[in-house]
Amino acid sequence: MLLIGTAGYSYEDWRGVFYPEDIDKKEMLGFYAREFSFTEVNSTFYRMPNRFMLYHMQEKTPEHFQFVIKAYRGMTHKREENKQHFIEFKEALKPLIEAGKLGCVLAQFPTSFRNRDESRDYLKDFRERMDDIPVVIEFRHEEWINERIFELLEEEELGYVCVDEPQFKTLVPPVVRATSRIGYVRFHGRNYKKWWHHQETHERYDYLYTEKELKDWVPDILKLARRTEKTFVSMNNHYRAQAVINGRMLKELLEKEAAPR
Repeated sequence: MLLIGTAGYSYEDWRGVFYPEDIDKKEMLGFYAREFSFTEVNSTFYRMPNRFMLYHMQEKTPEHFQFVIKAYRGMTHKREENKQHFIEFKEALKPLIEAGKLGCVLAQFPTSFRNRDESRDYLKDFRERMDDIPVVIEFRHEEWINERIFELLEEEELGYVCVDEPQFKTLVPPVVRATSRIGYVRFHGRNYKKWWHHQETHERYDYLYTEKELKDWVPDILKLARRTEKTFVSMNNHYRAQAVINGRMLKELLEKEAAPR
């Protein structure tokens, strides 16, 4: 199963571009779910979710819809004495699990999370603490990208998040691998100028992919989908709904390539 969606959906600057200008914010998710099959919930990185919030979110979406929940930052960025965070986080996920709408948990680690013994041990702890909930790992430093790490992810049944982003020296290259039953690709944009030097966070993701840039990814995405039970493709270039434009574009390219000839 191949699912295409965006990193978040409730952006004010999507009004008049994707959403009607006068849409009530409470109606955004239902509107979004008419076109896309999943969304990443990014707010859970900044504050611990609760089951009531996620219950009401899933109630607004159709039966087939999936949610990818970003791990709370206390689980990825502040890793000492944080077992209670995992307990609370898993409790919050229950409505999505019961509804069959939890796609996976996205654990996005910081650049400072380097390939060290203690870091590899933490990945194992993370897997154990999450029980059988599907988890995918996004690294932010290129030193993680090697066969030993891919083997570790496979052993622990942790999915690897493939990324498209500016190719600065320490950032992760666009390597495509399946290390669990979940495949994952995130398009962050290629805004070299604003990646490190920006006043507002959204400037980093102000980028519109060309058709050729997305078309180059099509064979690898289809290959990833064949090797996994579910593959999520997330557009994170969310400024002014460019993620929507590119999500539609990529969906069309994938359908065209996969069509019988």
